[in-house]
Amino acid sequence: MVLRRIPRDGSDSRKELNMNLKNTRTLTGMAIMTAIVIVLQLLGSFIRFGPFSISLVLIPIVVGAALYGEIAGAWLGFVFGLVVLLSGDAGAFLAVNPLGTILTVLVKGAAAGYVAGLVFRLLAKKNETVAVICAAVAAPVVNTGIFLIGCLLFFMPIITEWAGGTPVGTFMIVGLVGANFLFEVLFNIVLSPVIVRLLGIARKGKKD
Repeated sequence: MVLRRIPRDGSDSRKELNMNLKNTRTLTGMAIMTAIVIVLQLLGSFIRFGPFSISLVLIPIVVGAALYGEIAGAWLGFVFGLVVLLSGDAGAFLAVNPLGTILTVLVKGAAAGYVAGLVFRLLAKKNETVAVICAAVAAPVVNTGIFLIGCLLFFMPIITEWAGGTPVGTFMIVGLVGANFLFEVLFNIVLSPVIVRLLGIARKGKKD
C-alpha cells in the first residue's frame, strides 16, 4: 500500500509566516518599550516631589500592557523596579532592609503593569477610551498601594523615626507618597488620549 502525500494548499505556511511576523513585531515592540521605560525612569530620577522621584514610566507601561497583555505589562513594571534599585533611588530603604526593599520595589512595579493590562483587557471591548483611563489610573494606585504595604511590613520603625512625632499614617500618606501619587495619577489621566492615539497607530501598523 502506497501512501500519497497530500499537497498543502499553502494556508499552513501563511499561518506560520503570519505568526512569526507577529512574534517578531511583539519582540521588537517590547524591546522599544523596555528601552523607553529605562530612559524615562533615569530621567524621572532627577524630578522630585518630596523625598522620592516621580514615575514617568507608568505611561509606557500602560501602553505596553494594553498592546501586548498583562505579562508584558508585568515585565515592563519589573524593569521599572530594577532601574529604581540600580539607580540608587531606593537607597534610603536599601540601607535599612535590603531584602524588603527589593521585594517591595520589584513587586509593586510588576503588579502595576499586570493590573493595568488586566483592567484594559476587561474593559476594552466595551469602551477603549474608558479602558485606557482606568488602566492609567490603576497603575499608580497599585504602585503606590504596594509601596505603602511594603512600608508597613518592612520599614515601620524607621518611618516612625522619620515622622518625628507626626502621626505615622499621616506622614506616610502626605509626606511619603502624597504629592508623587497625585502627580502620577493626573499625569496619566491627562495623557490618556495620547495613549489611545498610540494604540490606534500601533494597531494600524500591525495590519499593514
